[in-house]
Amino acid sequence: MRFGPAGYPSAGKKPEGALEYTRNLGLDALEVEFVRGARISPERAQEIGAKAKELDIRLSCHAPYFISFNSDNPETREKSIEWVTSTARAAHNLGAYIIVIHAASYGKSPETALPLVISGLSKCKDILDDEGIKDVVLGVETMGKIGQFGTLDEIGKVMDSVDGVRPVLDVAHVHARGRGRLKTREDMQALIDEFFPLCGDIAHFHISCIKYGDKGEISHLPLEARDPDMQMLADVLEDSRQECTFICESPLIEQDAVVFRDMFPAFRRP
Repeated sequence: MRFGPAGYPSAGKKPEGALEYTRNLGLDALEVEFVRGARISPERAQEIGAKAKELDIRLSCHAPYFISFNSDNPETREKSIEWVTSTARAAHNLGAYIIVIHAASYGKSPETALPLVISGLSKCKDILDDEGIKDVVLGVETMGKIGQFGTLDEIGKVMDSVDGVRPVLDVAHVHARGRGRLKTREDMQALIDEFFPLCGDIAHFHISCIKYGDKGEISHLPLEARDPDMQMLADVLEDSRQECTFICESPLIEQDAVVFRDMFPAFRRP
């Protein structure tokens, strides 16, 4: 199991310094946030990736928020393909194993979301395969608002049609979408039992607590909010043999990554 922040901690100033700071906290994963576009040269990405490899930090990347394969605008759907593929190229140069994608909202035509997500990601996969980029998983995130595409069931249907796709389980999003669904250890166990058959070699998690309302997610919260109580997740996974990466998206990205790691007795630092 590996733990780390969503983004470079600000204490590090430059990416290499942020990676060193992250490792000094006893963390060994980091998600590079390309949420406004993957604007990085191959050479710079390779330099950062080499530093991460030296420090034994597992990298992942988050694709831009603008992606919307179910947009009414054909141009946005086309651009979504470029946003995904450019992020995958950057991830490949970084040595990151997965990119995280917000695939679509339902908009005015929820019935088209699944086929258009399948179509869009199929085109992305074909482009990347043609370029020889086969080492980057297309991770579709479980989403926190009821108007967004991204339940585990929906992602499983995408996987049936597109190779190289896996779910990214944002536990807080599932909780918010279900208006406080994860109340007990049994609730958390049921979620993991649904996720692990789909997750592949490495289960990729986003963790935080969350504020929610009738339409689902409102905002992420620190782990001290205990909504949901992330100790339940640690308890469920304590004896698991599944390889996992936990990326902290709370407002306290590196501090709460340490807090969550220390919920596992086997990973707690002295």
